[in-house]
Amino acid sequence: MSTKKADFQRRIVSKDGHNQVRIDNVEGMVKLYLHDIWTTVVDMKWRYKLTLFSSTFVMTWFLFGVIFYFIGMGNGDFKGELLSNHTPCIMNVETLTGAFLFSLESQTTIGYGFRYITDECPLAIFVLVVQLVTTGLAEIFVTGAFLAKLARPKKRAETIKFSQSAVICRHDGKLCLMVRVANMRKSLLIQCQLIGKLLSPNVTEEGEKTLIHQTAVDFYMDSCGECPFLILPLTFYHVLDESSPLVGLTAERLRTRDFELLVTLNATMESTAATCQSRTSFVPQEILWGYEFKPVLFSTPSGRDSHPPSTLLLTPPSWTDTIGNRLDKEKHTLQQNAGASVLQITGSLSL
Repeated sequence: MSTKKADFQRRIVSKDGHNQVRIDNVEGMVKLYLHDIWTTVVDMKWRYKLTLFSSTFVMTWFLFGVIFYFIGMGNGDFKGELLSNHTPCIMNVETLTGAFLFSLESQTTIGYGFRYITDECPLAIFVLVVQLVTTGLAEIFVTGAFLAKLARPKKRAETIKFSQSAVICRHDGKLCLMVRVANMRKSLLIQCQLIGKLLSPNVTEEGEKTLIHQTAVDFYMDSCGECPFLILPLTFYHVLDESSPLVGLTAERLRTRDFELLVTLNATMESTAATCQSRTSFVPQEILWGYEFKPVLFSTPSGRDSHPPSTLLLTPPSWTDTIGNRLDKEKHTLQQNAGASVLQITGSLSL
């Protein structure tokens, strides 16, 4: 039941980081997209981009082929009987198909030598120059859009994985919200920084209601908010103290709260020095009270440090480990101060 509720709940950002906001009923959207034609072409889906790439070549070949055909027709090259001193504009072009082949051979610089422009037709020479300049610019634009789409760090961000659930438990004597992040590639991500935003409804002092009110949620790793590189699965912490927007959160209140926690990891790829960003979000049903993340770093017989495939596994509170003992001792205090008990769940959850 909780899973269905979590799926139904309004989300600004999906679990895989995609924007869930749709813009409707805005006049002039097509005009705005055409004004920024470069971004529009880069953001196109691959099937539309391939169609644009192919149609750009075919249409320019055909368009200039038709122009060359009309130039030859105007010069009288297609009459049944030509005078002995008549020089065609384009040699060996007598049909529209021949003009199309000449346009194709000229634009692709194939130059078979069978069809060529004579010096008796300046208009055809001018059209040929215009064709080469225009199609050259079009090829640069389309090819650049292809390279820009391939070089975007979006695919690199897909190899950064977040835990499917966040957890709340004790860490160094403080109640913390924890999120685990893992880099699935061997290549390093440097200057990594995790940023959180709490999105929730809000009512101002003037009585104005807003559906989305953004509040900063600071995440730390150990004693700092930025890690030099991401090569191992790391756990980031947010302390639920007086300065936290989630202050006073308890296991019972967590079930009834309406918010979305947006988590963004900003990093720089060491191989290309390009900046990449990976996002995910957590709704209250995806934040587990009393769980902790399993240790992920192990030493192999060869002496190398490694982590198992289940790097993002969660484990329920164990009353024999350190965190479990702290939770057990503070259970009564939490019940008195916050009016709620620690939520105990048996079994393990695979992320």
